[in-house]
Amino acid sequence: MTERPLRVRWLGRVRYRDAHALQHGLFRHSSEDYLLLLEHPHVYTSGVRGRAEHVLVDPASVGAELVKADRGGDVTYHGPGQLVGYPILSVPIGPGSIPDHVHRVEQLVIETLESLGLSDVGRLAEYPGVWVGVSTSNPRKICAIGTRASRGRTMHGFALNVAPDMSMFSHIIPCGIPDRPVTSLKDEGIDVEMDVVVDTVTRLAALVFSRHGVEREIEWQSADAPEPVALEAGLSSRSIDRRLAKAGVDSSLAVKILSRKPDWLRVEAKMGDDYLKLRKTMRTLDLVTVCEEAGCPNIYECWADGTATFMINGDRCTRACGFCLIDTQHPLPLDPVEPDRVARAVEQMGLAYAVVTTVTRDDLGDGGAEAMAETIRAIRRRSPNTQVEVLISDCKGDEHDLQTIFDARPDVLNHNLETVLRLQRAVRPSASYACSLAVLARAKAAGLVTKSGIILGMGERTEEVVVALEDLAAIDLDIVTMGQYLRPSAAHVPVARYWSPDDFDEIRHTAQQMGFAHVEASPLTRSSYHARQALNAAEVVSESA
Repeated sequence: MTERPLRVRWLGRVRYRDAHALQHGLFRHSSEDYLLLLEHPHVYTSGVRGRAEHVLVDPASVGAELVKADRGGDVTYHGPGQLVGYPILSVPIGPGSIPDHVHRVEQLVIETLESLGLSDVGRLAEYPGVWVGVSTSNPRKICAIGTRASRGRTMHGFALNVAPDMSMFSHIIPCGIPDRPVTSLKDEGIDVEMDVVVDTVTRLAALVFSRHGVEREIEWQSADAPEPVALEAGLSSRSIDRRLAKAGVDSSLAVKILSRKPDWLRVEAKMGDDYLKLRKTMRTLDLVTVCEEAGCPNIYECWADGTATFMINGDRCTRACGFCLIDTQHPLPLDPVEPDRVARAVEQMGLAYAVVTTVTRDDLGDGGAEAMAETIRAIRRRSPNTQVEVLISDCKGDEHDLQTIFDARPDVLNHNLETVLRLQRAVRPSASYACSLAVLARAKAAGLVTKSGIILGMGERTEEVVVALEDLAAIDLDIVTMGQYLRPSAAHVPVARYWSPDDFDEIRHTAQQMGFAHVEASPLTRSSYHARQALNAAEVVSESA
């Protein structure tokens, strides 16, 4: 028995394609054992033996999509009210190992159902999955099983019908079995909340998979991320406090906004000649920097050093993350010459390293991906020796849009996780922990140097930060940054805690032990702080590997 715990993550509702990308990242790069538990929006998936004629309608006509999956089996349905479990495990290599794994997955579901009060559940010799009424003449399928294994690692898993819309199964021949009905816990008279099912699966998983305990983290909300919401349209301090309370953070205990900051967070303004020259260049070319928009405390140091982070796609964001100062009014049309203006600034400043970030533009068909790619290309045309780091939005997880950016080959692809799993929906309500990990996993698969950041001080516990770092390390992230959250206004997330320099030293050491190529952690660290040094460190590690 391994002494490492089974890492169970309840991720809420996650797009199938995002979950698939995350699975692949863990499958390729991690030797740790994971069990991802989640729900999907409406989707039909067809395995390697799936037959097109088993899909009876146009999926779009019933509000679903059809995805070709790299698992075994035929066509099945996933959707809200169905618990999907993806075990990414190390298993023995040899004859019988895969059937043994499938047997254990089935056994986990059987024991879960029995614990929830359902009887006469088990297997049918002629069909995979878990069935109800196995001793009767009318067995009913309650859980589909589909797996993939390679080189002693598994992915995919089970789909347990708790209380989904059962009419969605009528649009396919489920699992290619035309003469056997499909059922759910609800239809069998077991009316149980999803969180109870998740708790039961989590409790039994370590026993069934013979693992040394469970390391569990949860997403506090199972519903889809809400539509992007602007700050002035309702994301007030009161609504933030409600979200934080649901996530277990008592805002009444937070640091008061007018309280004096610790000395280690007090930055002296040093507007020297280099700083003033750079600011003039920005104004002359009508450029926006995140340094100014986000109130970065390192602006004087970085600008005096001749480095800055350019912000493209306008200065108005379509999301309203509870920690961010960037304007959330209705965005303006893109400026088609903005990429070249950024490139001219990089050229005029003689930068060896340029950082380009973007506001989130959910109003655009591609999320602003083409503008980001064109900015990279424009910098390369004018300054071919300049290294380019980009800090991107999630592009709603769209693979095509993300690939547009990947194909421009930035030297570093940065996408911030921002906070721990429990606080995701409280502080970034239009984003997703799983989607962010999937973005980074896709970038890694594209061969890019990957980077992410975590903001500390919004109510997270140290052990939760360690878990987030573990998840980033498990998808082979190269560079991680951690810094102190500073509340921009009374309408934003309150500061729950000031992490001391000693605290940052400890979490940096913990992260370094996980194998990241570079860790930047201090009270004043921000995403692009010491960015060039971080890439240099990552390149050294890559060359020595």
